Amino acid sequence: MCGIVGYVGADQAAEFLIDGLRRLEYRGYDSAGVAIHGGSDISITRSVGRIQALADRLGTPTEGTLGLGHTRWATHGPATEENAHPHIGGTGEVVLAHNGVIENFQVLKDELIAKGYQFKSATDSEVIAHLVAEGLKSTPADPTQPNMRYVTAVQWAIAQLRGTYGLAVAFREKPGLLIAARFGSPLVLGVGRGEYFVASDASPIAGRTDRIVYLADHQIAVLTADGFTVLHRDSGKVRVNIQPLAEDTGEVSMNGYEHYMLKEIYEQPDSLRNAMRGRLNDEDATAVFGGLNLTPQQLRGVERIILTGCGTSWHSALVGEYMIEEFARIPVCVEYASELRYRNPPIENNTLVFGITQSGETADTLAALNETKRKGHRTLALCNVVGSSIAQAADGGVYLHAGPEIGVASTKAYSSQCCVLAMLSLYFGRMRHMSFESGGRIIEELRRLPAAVEQALTCDSEVRRIASKYAEASNVLYLGRRYNFPTALEGALKLKEISYIHAEGYPAAEMKHGPIALVDKDTPSVFIMPRGTTYDKVMSNMEEVKARGGPVIAVASHEEAQIRRIADEVIMIPEVPEFLQPIVSAIPLQLLSYHIAVLRGCDVDKPRNLAKSVTVE
Repeated sequence: MCGIVGYVGADQAAEFLIDGLRRLEYRGYDSAGVAIHGGSDISITRSVGRIQALADRLGTPTEGTLGLGHTRWATHGPATEENAHPHIGGTGEVVLAHNGVIENFQVLKDELIAKGYQFKSATDSEVIAHLVAEGLKSTPADPTQPNMRYVTAVQWAIAQLRGTYGLAVAFREKPGLLIAARFGSPLVLGVGRGEYFVASDASPIAGRTDRIVYLADHQIAVLTADGFTVLHRDSGKVRVNIQPLAEDTGEVSMNGYEHYMLKEIYEQPDSLRNAMRGRLNDEDATAVFGGLNLTPQQLRGVERIILTGCGTSWHSALVGEYMIEEFARIPVCVEYASELRYRNPPIENNTLVFGITQSGETADTLAALNETKRKGHRTLALCNVVGSSIAQAADGGVYLHAGPEIGVASTKAYSSQCCVLAMLSLYFGRMRHMSFESGGRIIEELRRLPAAVEQALTCDSEVRRIASKYAEASNVLYLGRRYNFPTALEGALKLKEISYIHAEGYPAAEMKHGPIALVDKDTPSVFIMPRGTTYDKVMSNMEEVKARGGPVIAVASHEEAQIRRIADEVIMIPEVPEFLQPIVSAIPLQLLSYHIAVLRGCDVDKPRNLAKSVTVE
């Protein structure tokens, strides 16, 4: 889950490399480096820590119109300058940046050491650089195709790899050539006029060109200032689809907010509107999706749905389970993608598998979809990134249209996932037993949702005050029932991710079966209890915590004297139907985590040990 950038053209490469790495820093921020080809040699600068540390060390960079850069999330070897990319192959004839994991690196490393290669890092990535250098030794030059020697060396090297890779490769003896290769790790090309870009996603390219190519697995891109060619491992030169890049540079800036996370929390009314735009059909009281690639007859034949994801996406899947079973009466199973990929569960015919992911690159989710697809089941994706690996691998799917999410802790992607799952529940329900009137009511409630979220955001100042009381807590419990059990899980995860406070989410009724032993005067309990079918039960659970001296924070949708009597703090949110409560209830929990993290001096957007896109197992 590292970030790669590359440039070849007429301009100086350094400015794009540093700016591009800043935009990719959410993918990894343990260390960073750039390599710039000065014409006769390649200058490499690396540093530990954030991109600013690299920029400071770079100072006045080497002039050069070709370069590559990398920001790292450490897998093999700690975050040190020696382990930072780019890596050198041979005696400097190859320079390479890598995202992914090479599973057979130790075997390859031993073979290369036996041939005399010297390793300077503990990474798996350095193996690839030396392999390319070894490939150059055995590949003769062809005067009629001067770049093919280098392409062949890269092809020879990657044919020996077992694992995943996104690569950018430069060569000392070929100052105008940049090669990119992909398998299981995202890479995109920016197509300019007399200049070409490589990046792990589109954000570094936005504002520099409006044309983009999404590389597919087993493809190699050969780039010079004069043009580019894409080759496939099996079919040779391929014709690529150059797509418009709609991403606005304003979407990846903070626009006056102190952190991306806060900006993205406040963007949720708009991201929800975007998720619903064009998808609500009043005439038929249903939802409309253009990318499922399944006929109505096939969809009516679905007898079971599996929702799979990781982290926050797994929580939204739990919300989807409640909604689909309630509205469509289809049995739903929610699976951790990391477990599903290694299990061999019996999956009946007419089962539909949804992979839910913000980035579309989550390695476990991609592997789970590929495994179920291999067994003949239809796969669909719910993701936010157009052209991502999962979007390409699935048989069809739905984009969230939430816009770029830079903060590592997901906020607007979570609410958009829940919103899209609500619309899918409506869609499947109307195909079966749901009445026109019921469908129409759901559409009305969905249309009111962005306004309800805007109203929920007005609790910000009150949440900030509450955060100041509990910022030094060591443990926090989050409790809810039915639709708000997943909300409790998500609230706890947010607090863990960015404030480093231990937190656990539970169904409120399960508290008596063990977790109540944790309750004491220093352990706050957050009860998510908007009015609904289990409201009275949750009130009783809150009484039980209060009776044992535990501080109570209640998230409620209506004023009631009993709540004020029991709870130490009450956060009010607007009243919405139960199936939309997870979206509205999440707002104060996101804000609570944010303000506590700020008060504790944590790096909100780049929490320790984490990265945004988990592209390794």
